[in-house]
Amino acid sequence: MAVADETLSALPIRPALRLILATLVLHILLVQPNHPAAMTWGALGLFPLELPVIVLGLVALGDGRAGQLVRGALVAVLMLIAVLKAADFAMFTALARGFNPVADLALIEAGMRLLVGAIGPVLTGLVGLGALLAVAGVAAALWWATGVWAGVRVARPLARGGLAIAAVLSAGVATAEIGGTMGRWTLPAAPPGAAFTARVGVERWQMARATLADLRAFEAAAAADPWSGAVGLFDQIDRDVIVVFVESYGRTSMDTALYADLHRATLQAGEADLTARGLAMASGFVASPTRGGQSWLAHATFANGLWVDGQTRYGAALASGRQTLFHLAQDAGFHTAAVMPQITLDWPESGLMGFDTVLAAADLGYGGMNFNWVTMPDQFTFAAMDRLLRDRPRDRSGDRHLFIQIATGSSHAPWVPVPEMVDWDAIGDGRIFDAMAQAGDPPDVVWRDRDRVRAQYRLAVDYALQNVLSYATRHAEDPPLMIVLGDHQAAGFIALDDRRDVPIHVIGPAHLVALTDGWGLSPGLIPRPDAPVTGMDRLRDMILGSFTTTVPPGAES
Repeated sequence: MAVADETLSALPIRPALRLILATLVLHILLVQPNHPAAMTWGALGLFPLELPVIVLGLVALGDGRAGQLVRGALVAVLMLIAVLKAADFAMFTALARGFNPVADLALIEAGMRLLVGAIGPVLTGLVGLGALLAVAGVAAALWWATGVWAGVRVARPLARGGLAIAAVLSAGVATAEIGGTMGRWTLPAAPPGAAFTARVGVERWQMARATLADLRAFEAAAAADPWSGAVGLFDQIDRDVIVVFVESYGRTSMDTALYADLHRATLQAGEADLTARGLAMASGFVASPTRGGQSWLAHATFANGLWVDGQTRYGAALASGRQTLFHLAQDAGFHTAAVMPQITLDWPESGLMGFDTVLAAADLGYGGMNFNWVTMPDQFTFAAMDRLLRDRPRDRSGDRHLFIQIATGSSHAPWVPVPEMVDWDAIGDGRIFDAMAQAGDPPDVVWRDRDRVRAQYRLAVDYALQNVLSYATRHAEDPPLMIVLGDHQAAGFIALDDRRDVPIHVIGPAHLVALTDGWGLSPGLIPRPDAPVTGMDRLRDMILGSFTTTVPPGAES
């Protein structure tokens, strides 16, 4: 920092101009937006209330030893908040929510892997290097700017007066921002402008504390489970159960004209075909704990029957000892399995989720080409599920049914290219899909145009729905009970819908689908527009209660 300070200070800039440039650096950093909606030229006109506090404080303390220490602390704090604002911006863009400094650190690696799949490792490395250089450059500019103001010479009485004014202004900023954020008090007449940076810092501090408190509450809730140790679970089910999470399948497929015209038509055609084959269907909406990504939070919420809306709660769910839906299915005599084509690394957490068998990408036998980040087409995944699980001999008694979770991948970003359905008997090792995997423009071209991205998303979700319905049709003579639901809506700029709602469909024999009458679902595959929206965290207990004859006291039926 000292080298950067000396280098910048040596530039031939007049003192007045240096003060103006230093103030501009501080101003831009303080009004840096943390949300895409705030990324406007008007944001530059906002007056940051922290600015006079910082300037007066720097002038009062000077560039002595105490001043240097304060500058170092100030630069560190401002840079930390600047990085948090940048993380907020990225999270709001991708996941429609802010960044949690406690829970979301684990997402950095996942985000880098997704970026590698979209633009390749070289460009991803350059992006990472560029980000580090940008942080270093901003920090150097900030150190220089604070040094310019710290170097302003004023008389000692005036300096003391400036320090007193800075203290009063600091108290005012803290009162306005901390009190307003916590809802405890507000100033009777707030000064023009906003202490936006101070508010972001306070909010993230509060978020970290709240997350830790949520952990304690989550563990207490996880310990109370009336289904634990219950007998006779799922005694109404006489066949395999398949829970299908359709990636990025949200309510926008029902309500947004750009998507609904195609997706509703596909569902209506599938409903007519399945009805003709004697199957029953019921559909509705559930609220997902996440939007734009992080499918595992939806999977955990569904399985645990608790609201898991962040990485910290996800970890708490694993550590809590709570029995998931799949643990309870094990207790009921089912062989449980997870078919996860997008799992390409070690997945040690799966041992705590209640699965007897885990089939990750490497276990499914796909010999074809990847579809960029997507490892294989959904149709191959479903065919592999049959080949490796449903078509193989069961245990020695010959009557052990399966309880399977399968997570689709073809409707995952970047939605380029989109596969097409092929004859099920021609799938083989998947090389039949290679020509499709090489078709069309690559993601780095498509993603320059948001309209093209939306068009690809539209086709990808439709392919995912075609696949699920085709699979149900293929097994119509001896149908499994299928519970099909979206994991989350796509990012807001794709979905064009900011709600958390995702569709749910129950497909199977009429006598089993009828047991879900209390769920508020509509007959068929198109939910009625005014259908109630059920929290995804309620589904575990609703499934247990609907398909179990004797419901334990305190449990949901």
